[in-house]
Amino acid sequence: MIFDIDIIRHIYGELPKKTDRAKEILQRPLTLSEKILFSHFSPDIPVKNYKRATDYVDFVPDRVAMQDATAQMALLQLMNSGRTSVAVPSTVHCDHLIRAYKNAADDLHTAEISNKEVYDFLRNVSNKYGIGFWKPGAGIIHQVVLENYAFPGGMMIGTDSHTPNAGGLGMIAIGVGGADAVDVMAGLPWELKLPKLIGVKLTGRLSGWAAPKDIILKLAGILSVKGGTNAIIEYFGEGAESISATGKATICNMGAEVGATTSIFPFDEKSAAYLEATQRKEVADEARKISSCLQADPETLAHPETYYDRVIEIDLSKLEPYINGPFTPDAAYPISDFAAAVKKHNYPRKMEVGLIGSCTNSSYEDLSRAASIVKQAKKNGLDMKARFIINPGSEQVRYTAARDGILQDFEEAGAVIMANACGPCIGQWKRNDEQSERSNSIVTSFNRNFAKRNDGNPNTHAFVASPELVAALSIAGDLCFNPLNDTLETQNGKKVKLSEPMGFEMPPRGYEVKNAGFLAPSETGNRIEINIAPDSERLQKLSPFPAWDGKDYIDLPLLIKVKGKCTTDHISMAGPWLRFRGHLDHISDNMLIGAVNAFNGKTNEILDPETLDYKAVPELARKFKASNTGSIVVAEENYGEGSSREHAAMEPRFLNVKVILVKSFARIHETNLKKQGMLALTFINKNDYDKIQERDKISVIGLTDFAPGKNLTIEALHPDGTKDSFEVAHTCNEQQIGWFKAGSALNAIR
Repeated sequence: MIFDIDIIRHIYGELPKKTDRAKEILQRPLTLSEKILFSHFSPDIPVKNYKRATDYVDFVPDRVAMQDATAQMALLQLMNSGRTSVAVPSTVHCDHLIRAYKNAADDLHTAEISNKEVYDFLRNVSNKYGIGFWKPGAGIIHQVVLENYAFPGGMMIGTDSHTPNAGGLGMIAIGVGGADAVDVMAGLPWELKLPKLIGVKLTGRLSGWAAPKDIILKLAGILSVKGGTNAIIEYFGEGAESISATGKATICNMGAEVGATTSIFPFDEKSAAYLEATQRKEVADEARKISSCLQADPETLAHPETYYDRVIEIDLSKLEPYINGPFTPDAAYPISDFAAAVKKHNYPRKMEVGLIGSCTNSSYEDLSRAASIVKQAKKNGLDMKARFIINPGSEQVRYTAARDGILQDFEEAGAVIMANACGPCIGQWKRNDEQSERSNSIVTSFNRNFAKRNDGNPNTHAFVASPELVAALSIAGDLCFNPLNDTLETQNGKKVKLSEPMGFEMPPRGYEVKNAGFLAPSETGNRIEINIAPDSERLQKLSPFPAWDGKDYIDLPLLIKVKGKCTTDHISMAGPWLRFRGHLDHISDNMLIGAVNAFNGKTNEILDPETLDYKAVPELARKFKASNTGSIVVAEENYGEGSSREHAAMEPRFLNVKVILVKSFARIHETNLKKQGMLALTFINKNDYDKIQERDKISVIGLTDFAPGKNLTIEALHPDGTKDSFEVAHTCNEQQIGWFKAGSALNAIR
């Protein structure tokens, strides 16, 4: 089945004309990203030289994708939008709520029982509004999208930060919050700050132990977790042409770890081969007809420094395998340096668990290359020293891998095959060997490794590597093992050196699946009544947030001053809290409980300025709210890094936090705050962060004249009666100021 073929043909019919018109107006050649962006402008938006990373532009995406954890809040908002059906093709994918514990069959059965209320809600709302529904067990959203929906030259948004996975097939795919998704599903233009362009030229060819994952792991070390903010990373060069479509998807997926708006590869024969293998030959044929529109113009590639804001070159023939971590995905080490780093930093050297899967590395190619290492170990009498867990990316991948004996190879080595779901990658891992908070090390093929993310233990040192390297390290059970140089010893004393991994880009016998898990919406779905029990623990209807009262914020108490990294995992944890993603009141009890209080170095322990007792963050916020008192959160760099979860914006809004004041924001989170009517401010002088004291009363002056580009003033009244005053900046345009005044973007729409 080919989804959207008529839509794709229409887009391809228009793309050459729109590209030519843009080049004529701008009088210059275009990058690939520009071709897709300009061709998806809202009809009333003129083509001109917009200022990158400054000017906002309205777009018309072709598709929306939502995973079950974020879809709940998105669909609750859609129900309040006044729409009777979605304006663009949209899908819901049930991949986040399945907890990895025993095995695929048992865990899926448990999930279907424990999450029945939520699954029924998602399926019914999908039916009512014309949304495609992928059942639990169908697969991880981004792998399913790559197999079924992604197409070169298209534009989609998704309520998950790793939506850029589809860039592996030449699509502009951007992670957003649920409110953005509602805009598009409601037929409204979608606003985005026009991104900068980072060109990554790939030369040479991968060989040996080096994998596509190592490209993005190395790039993360170059750019850092915020180096790609408000930018598209566009890959090109001879090296790009040698990488499989799923390998390219892995690279684009992890672009989220450097803050990139999205990442993209040009259409080539690797793209066409994957489209054909996944039963989309018509799409491949149509793309071939306009292939020049699905690649950067030759002039831009001849002189990339002229057309990209930054150019980075990576020689794949010299690329080593990388291991990144712990606690941040940009701590990048080539494997030749990693053992020394383990010893220098005293990381727990014993590797206890190896995990392969997640939306980043769960394709057939990934599994087949890792399996080749496992088969070598068995053949040579080597046992797994670490626990070994596998999450296939989709039912199609799982079924095909089982048919071809790949899963059997893993199981014979002692691996547990978990459900086709996110599982341990997003904290849905019931780790039965880890009951304490002792220090330990795991290695994953995932994309993120923030503290507590995988198993809830802040002392689990999670390292990120390619699937084949995860397999090799699981056999060794030793972080200091380097399979390129080192040997392993069997029980009878034989020395064994692992050979280079071998695998298949795609299954030699083709993909196969008996039941992919897709449910199309019913033609009579609009008759469905959506009922939410008033006493439900999992779901809660949304009430509109109150509009701004038209006054400056005066004497707001400081709720928390956050020290160090504060990701959306710190603001709104996943793991067990995922069960409350459809209930704003309940999930608000996890607000900022992982953030470190700058005044005492502790989490979830902040000073009540009235009683001088220490309370949990949500408890004090609820106390302020009960007395109709707003509050303010102060934090450091890249606040809101990580997942796109808009709960991290909705929870503070629900608990009457008025202002988030930081040194800098991650892109998606800043947008999510604005969408919910929050005031997102940044220090102009970052040293002013140090002026905020524990019992301060903080005022925001200038809101009555709130305007684009006009700074506001912070007045911090200290406990001793002294005061500090300084200017702060915002990035709101007129429309976003309208959201603030209305109380939220949804209020403004309604």
